[in-house]
Amino acid sequence: MKNRFVIATALSLLIWSCGTKKSETTSAQAADSVQVFALKKESISKTLSLPAELLPWKKAEVFAKVQGYVRELKVDIGDRVRKNDVLIILDAPEVTANYAISVANLQAAKSKYRTGQDVYKRTLLASREKGAISDSELERIKNQMLTDSASYEAARAGAEANAQLKNYLVIRAAFDGVVTKRNVYPGTLVGKDQTPIIVLENLTKLRLRMAVPEVYTSALPESNIIIFSVDAQPTKKYSATLARKSNEIDEKTRTELWEFEVSNGNRELKSGMYGNASFNVKRDSPSFVVPYAAVVTTLERKFIIRVREGKTEWVDVRTGINTSDKVEVFGDLQEGDFLLTKATDEVREGQTVVVKKK
Repeated sequence: MKNRFVIATALSLLIWSCGTKKSETTSAQAADSVQVFALKKESISKTLSLPAELLPWKKAEVFAKVQGYVRELKVDIGDRVRKNDVLIILDAPEVTANYAISVANLQAAKSKYRTGQDVYKRTLLASREKGAISDSELERIKNQMLTDSASYEAARAGAEANAQLKNYLVIRAAFDGVVTKRNVYPGTLVGKDQTPIIVLENLTKLRLRMAVPEVYTSALPESNIIIFSVDAQPTKKYSATLARKSNEIDEKTRTELWEFEVSNGNRELKSGMYGNASFNVKRDSPSFVVPYAAVVTTLERKFIIRVREGKTEWVDVRTGINTSDKVEVFGDLQEGDFLLTKATDEVREGQTVVVKKK
């Protein structure tokens, strides 16, 4: 009887042990097996290829300061001019007439003032003789001289103003350059409120402008010198030097304007040309870099999946510089975190997983 009890107890323990092992095996099989990698900081760089536009170093749209008719047209499109060269001569009879009148008025006022000045000097000298000139008469003559002086100064200012208006009839080049547009012919009536009569550009040096996406604006170019090509000569390469940044992100395009300087002494390049520029950008310090497949992007969020103590966590991130297979990420991350190599939103937050380290 005692032997039967011992045998029954042994069988019960054996059955319980087998059941426990089977339950543990089933539980382990129920947890997903995932491949992870340890997060670390790396230096990342990328070659950007962006569209760019060439603009003149200087550009002046020339308008007529006074209304008049084009009498002489000294230049045409493509002509090279030097600073202060005459471009156009206008004819405005009323301006010329007003200048002549103001000069005549100036001469009359000058003559009257000098006469009054002489009278005052002689009267002042005569007043030294007691009783020869009354004080009131001397004061009257002095006041008349001062009035004549003021009239003379006003006439001189008017003559100078009309002389300046007359000078506006001769339009000169503001700088060395090339005439790129001419919108008038001899006899055309022009005025300051109309279209520019001539456009002058300095093309010995050009500005290369490009819109750099916001994500790259805080990165540093590996060199201030970049290489670019233009659509007109796609097989030829040119160089440009970074000169300035706008320090403003455009609200519509989310880009920053970068401007480069291009030497164009041979005038091979032309303003308005479109081209393509290539250059490398990098961070000034290492940052977290992960494989593309480690980042999950949905309509609501962008995140990576971190594994801690066998449980998954969704961590929101922002992406930065990307290469062909990796992308820079920023978020609540620490070096050494274990992240899923291939993440998907099918792996739910808080899910139990079995880790396979890469």
